Amino acid sequence: MIARLLGAGVVVAALGGAPFQCGSTSNPEHRREDSAGDALYALAMDFRAKGNEPAARDTLRYLVEHYPSNRHVPAAREELGEGSGAPAPAKSATPSEP
Repeated sequence: MIARLLGAGVVVAALGGAPFQCGSTSNPEHRREDSAGDALYALAMDFRAKGNEPAARDTLRYLVEHYPSNRHVPAAREELGEGSGAPAPAKSATPSEP
């Protein structure tokens, strides 16, 4: 009987801390990143800060290609030298004619 009460107490204590462990949108200051795109941009900046420019550029390209509506895409395009943040022209699958 005592073991069950202790077990129940442990479960209640663990669940009581859940809001501090789980992500919450109620307070934006407690979030680390807002989205996957934000995390990718932060990762790219971390790569750059550590001197790994190829990884930074690859990560920025992935961000631009897979999360085109993310708020960091215009900055990522600028850093990649792609201009003002406008979508890049689509690449043609067929070879150009002479």
